[in-house]
Amino acid sequence: MRPGRGLRDFLQPLLATPLHPQWLAHRLRRQRAHWLSARAAGRALDVGCADRAAGAGLPGLSHYVGLDYPGTAIALYRTRPDVFADAARLPFSDGSFDCVLMLDVLEHVAEPEAALAEAGRVLNEGGQLLLTIPFAYPLHDLPHDFQRFARPGLQRRIEAAGLMPAEIEEQGGGIEAAALNLCLALSRGFLVAAGRRPVRCLLLSPLLALVPVVNLAGWLFARLLPAPDFLPGAYFVRAVRR
Repeated sequence: MRPGRGLRDFLQPLLATPLHPQWLAHRLRRQRAHWLSARAAGRALDVGCADRAAGAGLPGLSHYVGLDYPGTAIALYRTRPDVFADAARLPFSDGSFDCVLMLDVLEHVAEPEAALAEAGRVLNEGGQLLLTIPFAYPLHDLPHDFQRFARPGLQRRIEAAGLMPAEIEEQGGGIEAAALNLCLALSRGFLVAAGRRPVRCLLLSPLLALVPVVNLAGWLFARLLPAPDFLPGAYFVRAVRR
């Protein structure tokens, strides 16, 4: 077993605690779940559904369709969605859905403008796009990580797709985002060292004790010194078809 895989498996039960490098990201995902449950309703299309977990946690949905790209669904997540398709070429007729979900997906789409236009096309009048996208977060799922968008870029592209931005919320301010990225950098460096030079890995292992300290300090100071628009960890967006 590779050292990195073994360490990830060992840490997984700790995800909901500050001992895990992804603890702050896990908290953000829980916030996203609450945000979605208050807004998602009716017939929903989940673009980039991965393991289809979003559908199970949204009681307001009357019908759920999970869609993902074959190359990522099978190769990266080993899942089988309801439909295999490209986000920029959705195989549905106009106005088929009340709600389209794009959860941490747009950064992985090579043609984001086309994907947003397609989301708008398959929404019925008054239907809503619920979109989340990371901003201050490391590259991941390479080579399928293409871009990040700030608020003005998101607003411009959403409007160009024929949608009206109703909410664009910054989540996780600069201090929290910096703490998360430091924890991820520490753990990533440790994994690289473990794979290349096990002796150095042993010498550096005390650095992992910094992870809970950084996590808790980031969480605390983000609340004492809030600045969500300075360096957002992510954006939560609700847009409505005109």
